[in-house]
Order: sequence, then C-alpha cells, then structure tokens
Amino acid sequence: MKERLKASGLIGELSAEFAGTMILILFGCGVVAQVVAGGALTDPPGGLGNHDSIAWAWGLGVTLGVYVAARLSGAHLNPAVTLALAAFKGFPWKRVAPYALAQLAGAFVAALIVRWNYSEALAKADPGHTIKTQGVFSTLPANGNPNLPVHEWGALRDQIIGTAILLLLIFAVTDLLGTPPGANLAPFIVGLIVVAIGMAWGTNAGYAINPARDLGPRLASFFTGYGTAWRDQYGNLYFWVPIIGPFIGGLLGAGIYKLLIGRFLPTAEPEPPGRVPAPDES
Repeated sequence: MKERLKASGLIGELSAEFAGTMILILFGCGVVAQVVAGGALTDPPGGLGNHDSIAWAWGLGVTLGVYVAARLSGAHLNPAVTLALAAFKGFPWKRVAPYALAQLAGAFVAALIVRWNYSEALAKADPGHTIKTQGVFSTLPANGNPNLPVHEWGALRDQIIGTAILLLLIFAVTDLLGTPPGANLAPFIVGLIVVAIGMAWGTNAGYAINPARDLGPRLASFFTGYGTAWRDQYGNLYFWVPIIGPFIGGLLGAGIYKLLIGRFLPTAEPEPPGRVPAPDES
C-alpha cells in the first residue's frame, strides 16, 4: 500500500483534491438549489428545505469529501486550509498552488453539474438568471437580502472570523499531540464544525470560508448565463471578499491555535487519555 501511495505522487494527490472538493460542492450547491430554486416553485413557497437543511448538507458534503480524498492528499478541499498547513504544518509550499487549482477545478465541475441538473427549476424560478438565484452558486452579503445592511467590509470581517474558527478547530481536531477523535471519526467532526459555523455565522456573508467553494461555482454560474456573478445585490464588485477573507482568516486561526495550544503540547505522542503512563523499565 505504501509503495502504491508513493507512486501516485502529486497526480494522485491532485486527483483526490479534485474529487473530494467536487463531492463537497455537489452536496453544498445542490442543497441550496433545492431550497432556493425548488422551494420557490412549491405552494406555498419554500417547502423544500430551509437554512438548517443547507447547513447540514454542507457539513455532510465536507465529511463525505474528506472520506473520499483523505488517504491520498489529506483532504484539504480548501485553499485556505492548504495555505495554513504550509505556513504552520510543513506542507510543501510548491504544492500550494497545484492543490488550490485542483480544488477550484473540482468546485467548478461540480457547480456545472448542479447548474445542469437544476436548469429547469432555475429557469422557472428566475428566467433572467439574476441575483435572485445567484446564491445557489456563490455567496452574497446578507445572503442577498437588501434589507440587511451588510456590505463588502462587513462581509470581509465575517469571512475572516468564520475561517479563523474553522482552521483553529481543524488544527485542534487533527493534532495527534492533543486529543484527536479516534476510529476515523475526524472527517465527521470536521463536518460538524462546518454545520456549527453555518448555523452560527451564516447570516452576514453565507459562510463561504473557502475560496474554491465560492470562486469555482461563481465561474460556473458566469459561464452559464449569470451576468450578476461578480457583483452583489447592491451592484458592487464582491467576488474578492470570499477569496481574500478566508485566506486571512485561515492564517489567523491556525496561528491562534499554535500560539494558545500547540506550543504547550508535549513533543512526543502522549499516552491515551485516561491511561496511567507506563513506568520506564530501562
């Protein structure tokens, strides 16, 4: 097995990142399409899900994507995660850009599949393919609600905080010197982290917390008829917010973990929690 993993090299890792991110977006954008486009066609409107179903599907998408990719690539599925791992965990810098491109490609292809599958519902709910259903693919300040006065800088703040929380918790869950979940449950816990962020931090900017998750589907929507893809409901250029914010927040959250927790942990793997350390018989 080790020889086969080594032979796969960078190509295998990029393939895993592509596939894992594709799974993430198939569930994530898929559930938003069901709620936004499908729900608009029910009587009464909104009968096919709500914010909670969106949060759970995104979290489960993360879990399943991680299970798909983890063995080959570590399942970053997020350029902000890749950058933070390079800055604080020794991930090779030369692989940051290839990983990010593979993640972006996976998100783009998945969004095209969602766009194709929901083409009839989207055309019926929003014939002009406007900002009304743009949120199926990419995030907007205040989730596109013009009555909530959140603009680019408020959304940027939100993305920095949300991604900082994400990376701090990912570093905690995956740190073998801490108390990581056993029985291969780490992907499930990471998915729950995303669910929690969605439920607690979803209003101001739609919790993209992942540049590939937002830019890939945004590109897919632009190429398939959404002329509003780059702007928000106020007409302002917005696409940069869920790119820059997560990169800053990811570095901040990883740095906070290293500062407050990581540097105080033992340098060797500890005994399992609850065990009495074995005496030194040498």
